[in-house]
Amino acid sequence: MHRGVHTAVVTPFTDGEVDLEAYGTLVERQVAAGVDGIVVCGTTGETPTLKDTEWADLVRTTVELCGSRVVVTAGTGTNCTRSSLERTQWARDLGAHAALVVLPYYNKPNPRGHLTHMRTVASVGLPVMAYHVPGRTGQRVPAALLAELANVDGVVSVKEATGDVDYGSQVIAMTDRPVLSGDDFTFFPLMCVGGAGVVSVVSNVDPVRTVALARAVGESRIALARRLHHELMPMVRWLFADSNPVPAKAALAVLGLCSDEVRLPLAAGSAPPPSLLAGLT
Repeated sequence: MHRGVHTAVVTPFTDGEVDLEAYGTLVERQVAAGVDGIVVCGTTGETPTLKDTEWADLVRTTVELCGSRVVVTAGTGTNCTRSSLERTQWARDLGAHAALVVLPYYNKPNPRGHLTHMRTVASVGLPVMAYHVPGRTGQRVPAALLAELANVDGVVSVKEATGDVDYGSQVIAMTDRPVLSGDDFTFFPLMCVGGAGVVSVVSNVDPVRTVALARAVGESRIALARRLHHELMPMVRWLFADSNPVPAKAALAVLGLCSDEVRLPLAAGSAPPPSLLAGLT
């Protein structure tokens, strides 16, 4: 289910409202480029600022647009088990194929709390991608605990976003669940040590090259993959020089695909150097 490129899609806004027309254009561009999945209402989608009705509209729209062409994974995790459970039930009822469940942020659960949280959410029956992102949760769990969470019944994959290939390699060695990079910087090297793919931000802007990189690794065409990695890195560095998804939206605005508008407490940023977007449409 979770292999290859899964794009963490931005949520476009126009005059403060979710722009579903622009969103549809973004999703269709991703599908046409050959991505394996769409992750809707993740951090890149500015989920903390979305109303429940907006969240539901985005998940519903993604399911309707994608059908069975790609995997639709809805961000349902919060730092409250009860609300994570409810969101996961909503995602299931809206037709999502899977749920992205972040390890609870701010609370810093102990190991038993993490395991109980994940088992509770997975009990809904919607396949779960467990999401480890210490930069946002404030807690880096031991690799052995993340592997134990990956092995919970109903968890089908892991999004690992430490940016540490050694850590990711340890997790890969301790679970047979697919481990995807949640960090575009480590996408290529993590796949080289057994990672299954990436939940990507850069693919919002350059989906064709991101897909080509994943496929090249899968086909053991490492020289090609290395070249594509180095071609993508200037864009990746620029995308993460400011808070995600501010730069991604700025780049998409230059491409005419959506507004650069973000919701407070984020503020819009500067457009990328033209050279980074050369050849992109």
